[in-house]
Amino acid sequence: MNLNPLEKRKLVKKKLRKLEGLPTFPPIVQRLNLMIEDEDSSIYQIAELIEKDQVITTKILKLANSAFYGFPKKVSTVQNALMLLGVNVVKVLIVTSSIFEIIYREDVGLWEHSIGVASCSKILAERVGLKDPQEVATTGLLHDLGRIVQRVTFKEDYKKILELVKNGKDPLQAEKEVLGIDHAEIGSFLMRTWNLPDRLVETVDAHHDLKRTKKFKKEAAVIHLSDILIHVRGYGTSLYQKIPPLQQEALKVLKLNLFEIKDIFFKLEPRLYELKFFTEELRREMEVSS
Repeated sequence: MNLNPLEKRKLVKKKLRKLEGLPTFPPIVQRLNLMIEDEDSSIYQIAELIEKDQVITTKILKLANSAFYGFPKKVSTVQNALMLLGVNVVKVLIVTSSIFEIIYREDVGLWEHSIGVASCSKILAERVGLKDPQEVATTGLLHDLGRIVQRVTFKEDYKKILELVKNGKDPLQAEKEVLGIDHAEIGSFLMRTWNLPDRLVETVDAHHDLKRTKKFKKEAAVIHLSDILIHVRGYGTSLYQKIPPLQQEALKVLKLNLFEIKDIFFKLEPRLYELKFFTEELRREMEVSS
């Protein structure tokens, strides 16, 4: 059955709403949402709720202590994580923690690429003075969420995309040709259905095309440039067989020169080294649990 791109898009979004092949939310999420919306809830109360789930608590502390956030001291409690990362980031980590495990299990190269972009995004966000750089790092972590959704939920279509890319087609064009929608829009659509913050949703949607953003152009430029720099560094893998095209607008928006970008590369290297240890630790844990 040959469908036009618009019909393909509709089918993809219909399937995404059912979250086929992806994990369901832990029960704690609904209660957490209500508590976050309640202005009378304190960080202590929110931490107390999260700590009732030992698995989620362990995942949050592990992610909070990983090199893509780069805190100098160990984050030892959920309350500490909430104060350092912010309630929004912790909520995102809870909602998506199972997704990170799927990314690692399905595609280690994409996992390494994602955590590399997260780490670079934090450094860049701090350099250009963005508010809540931890939240920007979390966006970097999720920027290719749509890719893993393609792989898990649209397996046959993903094989067709890989074949087109192998034959020289641009990955974004290959995705649109097969599914009528690219991975950036898939990721942002799913994040919107999860009620994640607009800042994250819009930035993920626009990380390959800054024209898609209305309010968060600087954040989108940070993720876009981080994506490029991690490709240049060769850390992890993605569908791109060569470095993706750089949008010059990103450099204009961020007001960065070549000297500053070189300095960011210098600061990034030790973080990437630390992330290798994080990836190895995750691999050992998964071997034990499997």
